[in-house]
Amino acid sequence: MSSSNTLNDPRDSSRETRLNLPKSWKAESVDAIGSMGMFFAGMVMVTRNRYAAWPVLILAINGVMNQHPLRAKEGGSTPWATLMMALFGLVISHVPLFTITDPTTGAIRFS
Repeated sequence: MSSSNTLNDPRDSSRETRLNLPKSWKAESVDAIGSMGMFFAGMVMVTRNRYAAWPVLILAINGVMNQHPLRAKEGGSTPWATLMMALFGLVISHVPLFTITDPTTGAIRFS
């Protein structure tokens, strides 16, 4: 093997460098928007407020688009979980619009 071929070999252990992440990635940031979105999604499910479900969905999509996987804490809630919770809140808040109820009692009719 020639010496020029040895210097250009990417598998050479002398060419290894240490992985250095940017300094801004070392600080674990609190995902306040994700936590707030999860709280509001739960609030939408409990109160079945249709009008509050849409901003929560936008907040959850924002959390997914702005996630930083390398900065995330271990065991924290992921933006995908917040998005799923917002979608479930949206569905649960709109389900009463599609159920057939008895006008006199307000109960759901099954037949």
